[in-house]
This record gives sequence, structure tokens and C-alpha cells, in this order.
Amino acid sequence: MFSMVTGFMNYGQQTVRAARYIGQSFMITLSHVNRLPVTIQYPYEKLITPERFRGRIHFEFDKCIACEVCVRVCPIDLPVVDWKLETDIRKKRLLNYSIDFGICIFCGNCVEYCPTNCLSMTEEYELSTYDRHELNYNQIALGRLPISVIGDYTIRTIRNPTPIQKITGNPIDSRTITNY
Repeated sequence: MFSMVTGFMNYGQQTVRAARYIGQSFMITLSHVNRLPVTIQYPYEKLITPERFRGRIHFEFDKCIACEVCVRVCPIDLPVVDWKLETDIRKKRLLNYSIDFGICIFCGNCVEYCPTNCLSMTEEYELSTYDRHELNYNQIALGRLPISVIGDYTIRTIRNPTPIQKITGNPIDSRTITNY
């Protein structure tokens, strides 16, 4: 008889514990109802990158002095700099400059240590191709300015909320991002 009573008590305690766990799970689920979704619908919605985002490298051919600092500071010796020494003016003349973005780790060392600031990081992150050899950009492809996502009216731009906006709860939509 005594074992039957303890069995009912254990069953009652387990039932209460299970109901409490289910209630906690339900409260967590309800707390996520008012939050914005984490995922975006990629082709139709694109993230606006932060100010110091390390995207595709932009190269200005006229500023380059062929010093090869970018090659020396690159952890994988990636930039290929072809130059010729002009004996009459005793300076290097840049012939070709290329970077293979299939191998690049986007560390930004080449941009940071360039003495003439001929390299800069852009906000462009869509570099996908069907052929990996198309990711080898020469100085003409590197000199192309990035396409701005903000001006395209067919794409809804989304910005990650800052911690201040998360605290205040003021949402940002694509209509409020016109100050660029």
C-alpha cells in the first residue's frame, strides 16, 4: 500500500515537472513572436553592409607605384604584380596587377599597408560564378566601381539593427535608409 502511494506521488511530481517544462518552452516561444525574422529573402532583400565591411578589393591603377608591399604583407602571397623598370626615369612601371578572389581570405592587410592607398575594400560581397577562373580579377576588373544596392528600387535593403536600436525598439526599414 505504501509503495502505491509513493508511486502516485512520484507520478504527480513528474506530471508537474513536465507541465512546468512545457510552460517554460511555451513562454520562450511566445517571447519570440514580436522579434524580427533573422533570415532574409536573398535575391529580393539584401543586407546593407557595415562601414568597415571587407568585400571585394578596388584597385586604382594610376596610384600604384609597384612597390609590392601588398604581396609581402599578404598571408598567402596572393596579389600578382608585374612591372618593368624604366631606366630613363629610374622608376618601376606597372604592367599588370591581379588578385584571385577564389583564394583571397579578405584579411585586408593589402589595403591597410598600401603606402599610396591605391587599394580599398568595397561593400560588394556577391562574387559567385560558375567558373572559378572568372574570380581571377585583373586591374581592369579590380578598377570597376561596385554596384550600389541602395539605389536599386527593385531590391529591399535591410540593415542590421545596432544595439541602441535593439534597446529602444525602433525598427529600421528600407524607407528610413536614404541618407547614403
